Amino acid sequence: MKLQNIKPADGSVKKNKRLGRGQGSGAAGTAGRGHKGAKSRSGYSKKIGFEGGQMPLQRRVPKFGFTNPNRTVYKGINLDTLQKLVDDKKVKEITPESLRENGLAGKNDLIKILGRGELKAKLSVKANGYSASAKAAIEGAGGTAEVI
Repeated sequence: MKLQNIKPADGSVKKNKRLGRGQGSGAAGTAGRGHKGAKSRSGYSKKIGFEGGQMPLQRRVPKFGFTNPNRTVYKGINLDTLQKLVDDKKVKEITPESLRENGLAGKNDLIKILGRGELKAKLSVKANGYSASAKAAIEGAGGTAEVI
């Protein structure tokens, strides 16, 4: 076997049909596009969402609801997550910086502590907000919940 003798397996390579290249090619005339109409023309592309003239879905379905442009979005972190950090001996006190270092919050996130799970450790927690149950659980465990 030599490099110049290598060829692909039979049937694995298929030649493209060159459409619209004269009557002798057998693929001339309409070149597989049928007769007349926009779809037979070069440069045709239908609009995204076009449904043949029927009212498109995005216009049939009504707009709904309201998004408050002045809302405050918090990154929620639960008590069980804080307990896991303490168990893994990663933190002694919870601050936004310590949460960022452990990959639980982004650089510009506002942090709210939520009440899922239970907290056994006595912790000093600094965050932007607390749910009532989370604040009660932190203080019940002998820690402090400071709003920054």
